[in-house]
Amino acid sequence: MTSQPNPNLETATLGGGCFWCLEAVYDNLQGVVDVVSGYSGGRRPNPTYEQVSTGYTGHAEVVQLKFNPSEITFREILEVFFSIHDPTTLNRQGADVGTQYRSIILYHDDRQKEIAGDMIRELEEQKVWPRPIVTQVEPFEAFYPAEEYHQEYYVKNPYAGYCMVVIAPKLAKFRQKYAERLKV
Repeated sequence: MTSQPNPNLETATLGGGCFWCLEAVYDNLQGVVDVVSGYSGGRRPNPTYEQVSTGYTGHAEVVQLKFNPSEITFREILEVFFSIHDPTTLNRQGADVGTQYRSIILYHDDRQKEIAGDMIRELEEQKVWPRPIVTQVEPFEAFYPAEEYHQEYYVKNPYAGYCMVVIAPKLAKFRQKYAERLKV
């Protein structure tokens, strides 16, 4: 989905495995008005999916969200983020392996950096996972939208194997946990 620029919206850029999974979840979250799959955190300008897939560009598969902070906070965005992927597995999510699948928060300002750091510390103190969180927290530099066929992938391909086996269960778990936060 795309929208007109709105100065009241904030931006979040997050990577937690395959961008199709994150996009499918955040598309359903109240307060999120735009979700674009793409690449960030790497060295090469305008990378292609094939280049990112090699792991040599340094990019992660990410989603860039535009959200209305009067409806959902950055902290709430991160609460969902940490509940829909495993932030303790280095450079992988399930069968997706490589630096392009790393857990990463690319902060857009000092406030986002502080919120991300605080949340990671809190989750570590609560021992939510048996292993340490390896999510990278780095400054946002650039975002490159993925090719058109990656946008709204789950919506367009709900019966594709990956969608049925990986995305649908993750989305169902999210919808159950956050039923009160779903878009109508």
